[in-house]
Amino acid sequence: MRPATTAKGDLVSAVRVVTDSACDLPGDLIAELGIGLVPLHIRFGSEEYVDRVELSTKEFWTRCAGSDVLPETAAPSPGQFHEAFEAMAAEGASGVVCVNLSSKMSATIEAARQAAHDPEGSLEVRVVDSRSVSLGLGLIAVEAAQRAARGASIDEVVAASEAMAAAMKVYGVIDTLENLKKGGRVGGAQALFGSLLSIKPVIEVRDGVVEQESKQRTRSKALRYLADKVIAAGPVARLAAFGADAPDMDAFLGMLEGVHPTERVLVGDIGPVIGAHAGPGAIGVAWLPA
Repeated sequence: MRPATTAKGDLVSAVRVVTDSACDLPGDLIAELGIGLVPLHIRFGSEEYVDRVELSTKEFWTRCAGSDVLPETAAPSPGQFHEAFEAMAAEGASGVVCVNLSSKMSATIEAARQAAHDPEGSLEVRVVDSRSVSLGLGLIAVEAAQRAARGASIDEVVAASEAMAAAMKVYGVIDTLENLKKGGRVGGAQALFGSLLSIKPVIEVRDGVVEQESKQRTRSKALRYLADKVIAAGPVARLAAFGADAPDMDAFLGMLEGVHPTERVLVGDIGPVIGAHAGPGAIGVAWLPA
C-alpha cells in the first residue's frame, strides 16, 4: 500500500498518534512528529481556559504567582477527541492510536474511549492508558509516533505503547503539597501531609497513581537523590526531565550529564494540566529502561 500524502505532498503514515495536553511535549516536537493534541481545560475560580490554546505554560505560571486561587483541571469532551480523530482521517490515516493521561488521575481517557466508538468511515481508533503523566506520557506518544512513521501497524504501535506504559519510571520532587492535597491526586503521598517543615517529598507515579517514594531533608538533597535514581537504573533507552517554573532546573540537568540514553534527552516544561496538581517548583524525571 502506498503511503498517503497531504495537500502539500508530505508523506503521512497510515497510523497516526493522538495524545492530550497533559503530555507536556514541546510544540515543535508535536508538529515534527505529526502528533494530534487534544487540550484539557484549566479553571481559576469561575474563569476557564483551553490549555495551550487560550493559556500558554508561561501565562499559566504567571497567573499562579499572582492568584490566591489554586487552579483546577477539567477533561476534554468526547467531541474534541472525535474532531482530532477525524482530522487524522482527513489527512489519509487509516488508524489512530490515542495515548492518554493515566485513567486513575483523570476522566480524559473516558472521553477518548467514547469518541473511539464513533469514528466516521473506516478509521480504526485504539486507546491506550499511559498510566503516566507529563513527559512520561510524552515519551510514550513520541515512541508511538516514530514507530508509526516507520510503517508499524496499529497493532504494533499499540503493543509498543502498552509495553512502555508498563515499564516507564516517573519520579518527582514536589516543592509544595497544597496543589496535590486540594486536587486529591495522591495515593500513599497522603501520609506526607502535616509533616513537611523543611522536608522535600519525592513522589513516584506507580501504576498510574501518585505515591510517596521518600522524604529528603532539603531540596538540593532531593534533586541529587532523584538524579542518583536515574544513574543507578543502569542503561536507559529514553530519558526526559521536566520542571514547573523551577529556577534550579539547569542545576538538575547538570546532575544528569553522566546519563546517556539511546535517544536524545527530552527536556520540557510542566504545563497547566500537571502543574495545577504538582504546584510551582516541581521537578520530575521519566525514563524507560534499555
